[in-house]
Amino acid sequence: MATPPPTPLTDPRRPTRSTAFVLEFERPIIELEGKIQQLEADAKPTAAKSKALASLRKQLEAKVKEIASGLTPIQTVQLARHRDRPLTSDYVASCFEDFVELHGDREFGNDRAILTGLARIGAHRVMVIGHRKGKDLKEKMACNYGCAHPEGYRKAMRKMRFAEKFGLPIVTFINTPGAYPGIGAEERGQAWAIAEAIRDMSGIRVPIVCTVIGEGGSGGALGIGVGDKVLMLENAYYSVISPEGCAAILWGDAKRAPEAAKALKLTAKDLLGLGIVDEIVPEPVGGAHRDHVQTFETVKGRITGHLDALCRIPIQDLLDTRYGKFRQMGAIFPPADESVRAAATGASARSES
Repeated sequence: MATPPPTPLTDPRRPTRSTAFVLEFERPIIELEGKIQQLEADAKPTAAKSKALASLRKQLEAKVKEIASGLTPIQTVQLARHRDRPLTSDYVASCFEDFVELHGDREFGNDRAILTGLARIGAHRVMVIGHRKGKDLKEKMACNYGCAHPEGYRKAMRKMRFAEKFGLPIVTFINTPGAYPGIGAEERGQAWAIAEAIRDMSGIRVPIVCTVIGEGGSGGALGIGVGDKVLMLENAYYSVISPEGCAAILWGDAKRAPEAAKALKLTAKDLLGLGIVDEIVPEPVGGAHRDHVQTFETVKGRITGHLDALCRIPIQDLLDTRYGKFRQMGAIFPPADESVRAAATGASARSES
């Protein structure tokens, strides 16, 4: 069994907690952790030190739970984008064995924003496909920050058809702000490639398990998001548009993103209630970035459990259920917030005038 990677606190490739990228609402946690580290650095053991450490650890545990239980939708979006949050490459390295990367779409090129390859998880040999964001600046730029081009989705579909040919289940990891909207991507058929991917995934004759691990942005996420089971990490988000983009369109002000995030119903809890996702995968208290190892263990357990069950279902029943699940999505509800509808109507009127 592969050795799990170190947690962010001990990983030499990542900043320590005291200097790491932190969100504003996380600062009380970081301050308490800093006090604990200062006390632990004092090698002289005393009763007063032990008592102080116990008190601070108790305060830390309570503060983490307090913040985690009161997250707003926009804070959930911020956690989904957290710099220390595990990426697709981390899940592949920690949850799978014998991974062999596969490249190219045989039409245009190899899009590094989409990672594909053969691997083994538990008792299953599978095809793994996911958005790749990159870790350092050089890799992020090479991967286009996880925003795939048409050749990325065509690469993904080529590998899915390969998996179908050899009877391999498919596991996908969704983590993208959205598909790349540049002129070159549009010229090469971005919308067409995503539409074909959604259509073809509906009929691929092997089990498919999709997991939203961070950002689930628009068609870029949907391009590898049609599965028999769609899982979503507790602090991920899944939406037709980013909160900033929505706010800019509706109100002409991206600073109103918190309002947009609330209206979009993009959190895991909202989407489970709407039937968009099938299951919420719990994260360590405070977020996946606080304990990578526990996150990997949980995600691996959920994926293998679903693969075990799905592989026992006759393939035609699997396809009928998959198709029916996505066909029933999209029920229309009355607007819960009249101000949102009024703002949208006003924005539409301004654009026409």
